[in-house]
Amino acid sequence: MDVTMINPILEAFVSIVPQLGFQTVEKKGISLKGSILTYQGVLINIGVVGPLKGAVLIGMELDSAKQFASKMMMGMEVPELDSLAQSAISEMGNMVCANACTNFAKAGIDGLDISPPTLLIGNDGQVRLAVSEVLVVNLTVDGIPVNVYCGLYK
Repeated sequence: MDVTMINPILEAFVSIVPQLGFQTVEKKGISLKGSILTYQGVLINIGVVGPLKGAVLIGMELDSAKQFASKMMMGMEVPELDSLAQSAISEMGNMVCANACTNFAKAGIDGLDISPPTLLIGNDGQVRLAVSEVLVVNLTVDGIPVNVYCGLYK
């Protein structure tokens, strides 16, 4: 995994979330994982095809996803992650990944396309990606923990 592949994704994340009503994004850590990811709560899966292939995933615990959706929906209370809240979370992932494609093009990697977001919700969920290593960046967005997973290859 080329660590520089995460930069256009993180730049997209940092530029998109303020447009959704958030103030601060802080990087808390970075790590490398294998192809199997386990998750608690919500995982947004967006496939990438073109010169780079694989997936970008954005994950957060269920309570964090409710807080995130609430903020995106102008402070509306989100007691359950209903279809409206799920749509908001998915759209954030879509916006981040579309913006990341633009950033990759600016860096000379043209022709990337993304799939519509697939939202996975559950506890002790498991996803296997078609890459041997996944770069994981732990962030907080206005104090809400969010993980960005980059599983891309050439």
